[in-house]
Amino acid sequence: MTATIDTATTDTAAPARPRGETPARGGTVTWACAPGFPPSIIFPFTPPERFGTRNLLEFQILMYRPLYFFGTHGTPEVDYDLSIGEPPEWSEDGRTVTVTIKPWKWSNGETVCADNVLFWVNMMAVKGERYGEYVPGYFPDNLVSYGKLAEDRVYFTFDKAYSKRWVLMNQLSTITPMPRAWDRTADGPANASEDLADVEAVYDFLMAENGGVLEEDNSDRVHWADSPVWSVVSGPWRLKSYTMDGVVTFVPNEHYSGPNKPHLDEFRQIPFMSDGEEYERLLAGPDGPDGVQVGYLPLSFSTEPTDDPTKGGPNPLAENYTLVPQAAFCIRYIPLNYNNPTVAGKMLAQTYIRQAMQHALDQDRAAREIYHGYAYRQDGPVPCHPASDLVSPALRGAPVLPFDPERARALLAANGWDTSVFPAVCTGPGEGPGQAGAGIPAGTKLSFSLRYAEGRPALTRLMEQFRDDAARAGIELRLQEVYGSVLVAEDAPCVAGPDSPCLWELSTWGGGWVYHFPSGEILFKTDAGGNFGHYTDPKADELIAKSVTTDDLGALYDYQDYIAEQVPVIFIPNFSLRLFEVANDLRGFEPINPFGMIAPENWYYVESGE
Repeated sequence: MTATIDTATTDTAAPARPRGETPARGGTVTWACAPGFPPSIIFPFTPPERFGTRNLLEFQILMYRPLYFFGTHGTPEVDYDLSIGEPPEWSEDGRTVTVTIKPWKWSNGETVCADNVLFWVNMMAVKGERYGEYVPGYFPDNLVSYGKLAEDRVYFTFDKAYSKRWVLMNQLSTITPMPRAWDRTADGPANASEDLADVEAVYDFLMAENGGVLEEDNSDRVHWADSPVWSVVSGPWRLKSYTMDGVVTFVPNEHYSGPNKPHLDEFRQIPFMSDGEEYERLLAGPDGPDGVQVGYLPLSFSTEPTDDPTKGGPNPLAENYTLVPQAAFCIRYIPLNYNNPTVAGKMLAQTYIRQAMQHALDQDRAAREIYHGYAYRQDGPVPCHPASDLVSPALRGAPVLPFDPERARALLAANGWDTSVFPAVCTGPGEGPGQAGAGIPAGTKLSFSLRYAEGRPALTRLMEQFRDDAARAGIELRLQEVYGSVLVAEDAPCVAGPDSPCLWELSTWGGGWVYHFPSGEILFKTDAGGNFGHYTDPKADELIAKSVTTDDLGALYDYQDYIAEQVPVIFIPNFSLRLFEVANDLRGFEPINPFGMIAPENWYYVESGE
């Protein structure tokens, strides 16, 4: 006996259009991208150091569709119309799930099939540590068996019963089917979809085809459009070109077999070095050869505050553009490096020091004065917007660690720090009550480096505010601006060693994590791919494990209450991913996907006179 998980939607895949409005065929949309994060990897098996919104949700997903697609209608749920997989079917004991694959086509004529799914799962089984969403002990480690039942059916048998919603949202969602055309090495075809022994060589071949992941000169990326590997796509778009200047151009995949085929002739993504440069281009309007039809209003350029971050306020570009806030189901935070081998790492390991830093960050003031109302306080690891029953009752009201520099100062003084000087100095070394903690010698100054992405005035103001308020508590934060993608690559998960000193301390790209289901295994479980700072806590691991084996929200509440109190990261205000500025004659842009995906296949101009 089988049972189908009840999360399907009855909505159609395409967004509703105003009655009588006819989409015009053709046209080009130019999209102004945020500074600092050019697409740096086309191979969708993305490593941790490049696992971010720009690569995954605004570039790869246009060409390579995942097994399950989420958030199309503005709600944080699966969209089966746009998914390659049919709704999962579960065995009566809740341990085996079967997935039927729709007969979509790859652009080379191949049919998407079971082998394409198993190709990905086998790569996860062998190279999981090189995938940014891999979590040791979870998918596919938690499978006792998996395989092909038919050309269009696969099964997965887990080691125990898990939350069905969690399996769909956080486990099966990691799968992106890969075509047979990719199952090869430089010597010819391989069989990684059936033989794990072939995976290593196939992975090495595909990474070589991708080119350097960390380099920023685009010399490898200009070859992607002509690659016989990357030109085989399943999504609505294929890559036409990637220039040395970083301009990315897509054209429709003529062989796309899913719904919502593109209306446009081309979709262009153009880079900018700063918010100010992008804003100057928007001021010129959407018309003309250099016109931008989709851009963003930098938060530092919004002229008046809003009372509703989901709807937006006055738009200084209203003559030519419509303001559309991109609210996302995410949290934002500053990662801390627990793998730093110096005394800085020893200080970050102390819960009271992390709590003092959280007490020194005034989220409410930042939301009001820096983000002009397009933000709200984030006190724990589960998004509090949109409102849902997923947030712990304890975190729905007053913050656990409110802004209070004096309380932060008292916390430090009670643990062996002289806060009468700046920065505070350790006068009570040792591991007992009232002492600073293991590895912190007398005379240590309470000082940290804080690196952050450049080119974003609002983020700079937040970091400066944090620095100034932390100083009131006796904590010195030494600020350094770094180009965004360089920051993420250099401050990615690392293990200290002769060739990798791993010396960063605090680092933020101004972002965080966009969730499907907000359990903590990806971010805070020991050795997880998204655990950028290598945080480890046996109790956190235990609570996370409980939260994924039941649909009882009490387990999720216990996990998030503990994380909010332990502050493994410094939580910062949760602001809109972007305040999109959309040309007034462009349609189909809304609803906004809460998981951060864009859907240019839905965008269109209208016939003249409409």
